[in-house]
Amino acid sequence: MVEPDRASSQTVKAQLALRDLILSGGLKPGDRVSELSLVDRLGMSRTPIRMALVRLEDEGFLEAIPSGGFAIKAFTERDVYDAIDLRGMVEGFAARIAAERGVPGGLIRDMKNVLRQIDDIAALPDLSVDHFSEYVDLNGRFHALLAEAADSPVVRRQIERVSNLPFASPSGFVMVQAKLPEARHILTIAQDHHHCVVRAIEDREGMRAEALMREHARLAQRNLQLALGNQGTRNLVPGVVLIRRGAVV
Repeated sequence: MVEPDRASSQTVKAQLALRDLILSGGLKPGDRVSELSLVDRLGMSRTPIRMALVRLEDEGFLEAIPSGGFAIKAFTERDVYDAIDLRGMVEGFAARIAAERGVPGGLIRDMKNVLRQIDDIAALPDLSVDHFSEYVDLNGRFHALLAEAADSPVVRRQIERVSNLPFASPSGFVMVQAKLPEARHILTIAQDHHHCVVRAIEDREGMRAEALMREHARLAQRNLQLALGNQGTRNLVPGVVLIRRGAVV
C-alpha cells in the first residue's frame, strides 16, 4: 500500500508533468488522453495519473468524454481574459479585507522588502531574460504575501484555485513580456501598482486596494494581447497552441 504522503507527492508530480506536456504542445486541443495512454508516456503508475487527470479537469485543461477518458481543451482569448479578470477579483477582495482588518507590521515589511528588490531590477539600465526570471520569483512572492495578508484560509484557497486556471497565474506572461519592446514600461506600471496597493493596505483604504489589484490583473491581459499580436513573441506564450485567436468583445 502506498503511503499517503508519497501518494500525494506522486499525484503532484504526475499533475505537473501532464500540465507541462499540454502547455508545451505535446498534447494538442482535441487529443484524447486516458490513464493507460499516459502510463508509458509519463513513466508513472495509473493511480497518480488518474488523480492528476481529475485535477487538471478541475483546473480547466481537460474535459471528460462520456465514453471514457478526457480530451484536451482549447480556449478562446475571451476565456483567458475572463480567467485573468477572475484572479484580479479574488486578489482584489484579498487586498480589501487585508486593508479593512489590518495587517501585522512584519508582513508589511516583508512586502516592502520584496518591492525594494523589484525596484533594484527595474532601475537597471538593461533588462535581460535573467532579470525577468528573477522578477517572476519576486512577483510570485509578493502575490503570496498578499494572500497571506488577507488572513483568511478560505480566500487563500480561492486565490490558489483561480491562479491554477489556464493562463491566470500572476506571472503567467512575464517571461514573454521580457521580449516585448514595451517591457520596461509594463514593469514600471506593475511595480507602481504593487507600491500603491501596499500603501492602500497600510492606510486602511479597502476599496482603493481592491480596485488597484483588479487593475493590476489587467496588465496580464495587455501582455497577452501584445504577445499574440507579435509574430516574434507569440510562440513564447506558454500553451499558445491551446488558444484560438478571435475577437474579444
